[in-house]
Amino acid sequence: MANKRVLVSGASVAGPAVAYWLARHGFEPTVVEIAPALRRGGAAVDFRGAAHMTVLERMGVLDRLRAIQTGGSPMTFVDERGRTVLHLPADFAGGELEVLRSDLSRVLYEHGRDAAEYVFGDSVVGLTETAGGVDVTFASGVERTFDLVIGADGIHSGVRGLVFGPEERFVSHLGYYVAGWDLPDGFGVPSGSLNHNVPGRLVSTSGTGDRASAFVAFRSPRLEYDRRDQGQQRRLITEAFGGLGWETPRLLASLARTTEMYFDSISRADVPTWSRGRVALVGDAACGATIGGMGTGTAIVGAYVLAGELAASNGDHTAAFRRYEHVMRGYAQRCQKGGDRAGKFLAPPSRFALRMRNTLLGNRFLLDLMLKAGKDISDDVELRDYARAAAQAGPHRD
Repeated sequence: MANKRVLVSGASVAGPAVAYWLARHGFEPTVVEIAPALRRGGAAVDFRGAAHMTVLERMGVLDRLRAIQTGGSPMTFVDERGRTVLHLPADFAGGELEVLRSDLSRVLYEHGRDAAEYVFGDSVVGLTETAGGVDVTFASGVERTFDLVIGADGIHSGVRGLVFGPEERFVSHLGYYVAGWDLPDGFGVPSGSLNHNVPGRLVSTSGTGDRASAFVAFRSPRLEYDRRDQGQQRRLITEAFGGLGWETPRLLASLARTTEMYFDSISRADVPTWSRGRVALVGDAACGATIGGMGTGTAIVGAYVLAGELAASNGDHTAAFRRYEHVMRGYAQRCQKGGDRAGKFLAPPSRFALRMRNTLLGNRFLLDLMLKAGKDISDDVELRDYARAAAQAGPHRD
């Protein structure tokens, strides 16, 4: 097999998944992650439909994920006095299988770490393609050569920036920002998700097992801030939610004491082509939607298809990357569209929009139609059995 040495940038979801499949097909993956260890915290993520479940089952992690699933998170929206104005069942946000993102990353990592090299606390800062490979420079100063490079490093992908161009060419701001952080023990959060809205803003608490967390969303034009400066991000959140009632003052007080938080815009990545030479993108780096676009399931499916097509082509990256994008692009874009509506669902911009959301989603018939439409979209992809194809002679032919 050609091009066996593959560098994967990112160890969240798409990275460990594609590394696992590459190793299973006979490649030699190395995964580099800028964080010093697997990231903790993070919201729950979900899988829905036969395509997601099929890939998890073929990967051998479905039973383990079911053992640690949250059971879903029903969403209750309340007014300032705590009275319910809308209740959404667990399957609305949780799909068929919901797990904490940190638990998913850990399971994927543990499932494939013996077959892949993992390097934490480092990142890719330079890529130079040659006739026979890609010369890679790491932030640590280490230089290595790989046959192929895969950017699985999220919507703010560093690999994409080095090879395809600046982020502003590919990432669109969708008008909202979101943030999340863990709450201290004893905060008193009930199971499920409690949400409070005013136009353009959402404040939420969530209880899952022994873990409680806060989540906020707010409508805003693009903000200029340092993505690594959490103090600056805390100030932006405090300014956006100052004066809001319900549990907001307590949540803002807990934000001031937390050591880890997540803050980002709701954005969408649209990359005209997902590969260039010996470099390919997968997951949010290629087709991300910050929230609401089935990004986790799409990342799992994309990792499966990318590694499988490389195996089916005996390492011919040109043919494999072309086929991978042919299979995945339309599917990913259909899933991704949900992210365009996520901000307006979480924090409708006006009182009229709030009433419309509550009225429409409070209708069980309409809600069931929405859930069925989402499931149909998540299933709309052809999944080859690459393990069986690998047993057949010759590379895949278009």
